[in-house]
Amino acid sequence: MENLKTEIYPHDTDIDVTHKLNTIEIDYWISHLIYIKKEMTNLIGLCREDFGSNPDNEATLQKFNKKHLESETLLTALQNYKNSREDILECEDAQCDMAFVTEHESYRRNYLYYLDKYRRLKNDFFSKVQGKFTLLNGTS
Repeated sequence: MENLKTEIYPHDTDIDVTHKLNTIEIDYWISHLIYIKKEMTNLIGLCREDFGSNPDNEATLQKFNKKHLESETLLTALQNYKNSREDILECEDAQCDMAFVTEHESYRRNYLYYLDKYRRLKNDFFSKVQGKFTLLNGTS
């Protein structure tokens, strides 16, 4: 999306500003999902290594693995969507612009839904393991 500059100028139209803000937002979503994937890898490692194998841990591990796949799918979709936005430069009417805005809103809802579910899973995990961590010197 290098061709669509994100600097906002006083002469930009409202739709230009919207497209630029949406571009910045997509970059943020992608960056955040990359971070979440790294975080999830660590949480999956904790599930596997440190908390033994009981049915509750196995269920949590399966949920994290499923969420990890979902994050990969969403990340790929967002990257493809970001690349497809190059066509914004070709828009010549409001209908074209609104199609991009509507599509962006759909991706926003999907991202926020994913994020809500991930946060719930992570909170559930931490509530289950609370008190199971020990410090390096052996005290908790």
